[in-house]
Amino acid sequence: MYSLFCFSQSITNKNTFDMTENLTFNDLPQAVTMLTKEVSELKRLLIEKQEQLPTTQPEKLLTIQEAAEFLNLTVPTMYSKVSKKELPVMKRSKRLYFSRTELLNYLKDGRKKSNAEIEQEAKAYLSNNKKGLKL
Repeated sequence: MYSLFCFSQSITNKNTFDMTENLTFNDLPQAVTMLTKEVSELKRLLIEKQEQLPTTQPEKLLTIQEAAEFLNLTVPTMYSKVSKKELPVMKRSKRLYFSRTELLNYLKDGRKKSNAEIEQEAKAYLSNNKKGLKL
């Protein structure tokens, strides 16, 4: 909408013709030329805007020291949890790497549910499984 307004303004400013009036056959070449320029400008702006969009970068992997700091654990505790397969880890040669999102999910999985949440889950389970209940 804005670009159409700019188009009509640019044509009006050049005193060639006004878009609010009916175009005559003689005005068509100038109108087509102006439309072509405006479409080119819009295309350029769209490409420029697309280039400005941030591209998704691959997730930065954490070293054992960074992961220990992130989880607020010591490095020996981290090694212990890795050997018990308690932590999600990636290993290349002798190095361990951790994904920040996987560590966040690990922390969230350890969250304890409140009594209200447990009761709500129990009610949902019982309402869905009435077959097994004999009253």
